[in-house]
Amino acid sequence: MGGFKRWLAGALGALAMAVPLALPAQGAGVDLERIRGPKVRDLYLVVVRDPDAAILALERGKLDILGDVTRPSDIRRLSKDPRFSLSMAENFHMAQVGFNLRKFPWNVQELRRAAAMAIPRDRLVRELFSGYSAPLTTFLPPVSPYCDKSAAAPGLDAEGARALLKKAGWTWNGSGILVPPGSKTPLPPATILSPTAGVAPTTAELADRIAAALREIGIPVKAEPLDFAAMVQRIDERKFDLYLMAWQLGRDPDSLYSFYHSSMDVRGGYNQTGLKDAVMDGLLEALRYSPDEPAARKAAKAVQKALADRLPIIPIYTRYSVAAVSREWKGAVVTKASAADNSWSLLSMEPASGRERPLYWALGDEPRTLNPFTASTATDWQVLGLVYDTLLAVNPNDLSDLPWLARSWKVETMAKAGAPKTRLTFSLRGDVFWQDGKPFTAKDVKATLLFLKKHAIPRYFDSVRDIESVTVPDDRTVVVTMKNVSYWHLHSIGGLPLFPAALLDRIRDWRSWQPSRTPLPGKTGLTELYGTGPFVFRESKAGDFVRFTRNERFWLIPR
Repeated sequence: MGGFKRWLAGALGALAMAVPLALPAQGAGVDLERIRGPKVRDLYLVVVRDPDAAILALERGKLDILGDVTRPSDIRRLSKDPRFSLSMAENFHMAQVGFNLRKFPWNVQELRRAAAMAIPRDRLVRELFSGYSAPLTTFLPPVSPYCDKSAAAPGLDAEGARALLKKAGWTWNGSGILVPPGSKTPLPPATILSPTAGVAPTTAELADRIAAALREIGIPVKAEPLDFAAMVQRIDERKFDLYLMAWQLGRDPDSLYSFYHSSMDVRGGYNQTGLKDAVMDGLLEALRYSPDEPAARKAAKAVQKALADRLPIIPIYTRYSVAAVSREWKGAVVTKASAADNSWSLLSMEPASGRERPLYWALGDEPRTLNPFTASTATDWQVLGLVYDTLLAVNPNDLSDLPWLARSWKVETMAKAGAPKTRLTFSLRGDVFWQDGKPFTAKDVKATLLFLKKHAIPRYFDSVRDIESVTVPDDRTVVVTMKNVSYWHLHSIGGLPLFPAALLDRIRDWRSWQPSRTPLPGKTGLTELYGTGPFVFRESKAGDFVRFTRNERFWLIPR
């Protein structure tokens, strides 16, 4: 199933900590040829911010599926209830502390290193997660085949942190607060942004404990819990000192380019820390433009070693994905790569009794925006990923490429004149329709790619910046020529959400566009928030739910 930055759980791998509770065995795989759906006619994504309220709603039958179960007490409680089936997988989750390198003192490398040495991540993870997460020191989760375990942030050594600072000329005033070299003025108070305890109690507590650990070595930091949308806005506007945030990364390590290349430090861009380093940029460009897998592995290793030296962020932990599903439903997809709370489940789930009824799926927070050009959070895309589709999907069994809106594709290296270039040729399905009834064609793909590049939209800029040309020999063929060679170009283009060309022509300001609030002319019940995906957006009630109905034109539904 498509959707930019998909919320499909990552691959299963070996954790450093043993699981203290036996959950049902993970699935060995799913027969994708047998998935023909969605079978659900009415879908409600129910906003339940409070974890206690979410558990109670599940137990009282107000929810049918609850994903992202993180508290060990909740996992134990639900595992003992015969009404629910639990599934678990390790994923590409990565929680980290980020620094704002644009200002003093966070632009000082030895201070960041000392901070990393002050945080007792092993003890914090053990006490807060009881074995359902693993401490993390690497810059990619261990499940990633590109993770270099030798390139790591320093472990706990508070005395070593103090010695490092002292050697660099730092001192402490009478209150134990650090004083920079050559100054008599101690560091001013700072904050670490985190979600509120009402939304993410474990994360909020973790932020408090991290702040306390930093204060122990003289860094005057306290936690500042915020509504998640407000927190993201502060980070996007670069108005922060530190933040604690978790990412659900993709399968490709070129995401490191988005996070740390100088060109991605724009408002709304993913280089939130503001790392600007010419040597780092060169290493990231070597990764970004690796011509083949061996080169990609070599470049990924070099990038991670450089990050371990510069420490723009401090990796904290990676965790399992745990989901609970009511046994009143059958067909949830569980593989070695995914717990049940994934998009494939929505294509195959149906009531176990055979009697049709709505499916209620927990949404852990309010969507920040339903504008696909500015949406960035997992919550936003948990909604938008049901509406928009992509040329390629990710096979949940092995994370390989899977034909989706493109039946097939071809990747060629063109070296006729000048520098070599990558040419991608996509052959499109002929049975796909937009939710307004119009056929999906190659012109829509071309319009999407050119729109995203023309407007240099930060969330997509990394994917489209290297497009040289897009041609459509016919309605079922798209040829994308990139101005250089990269092993990742196929995924960058094939993973983009696609929009109707006719709709893009009407958008005057992509930043302020409110598609979910703008009725589609001549189409009762439809808004401008429409795509080719399996579900049709119907309404959103703030703080309550987002409602969808099945897309009766979806190409996977048997005719």
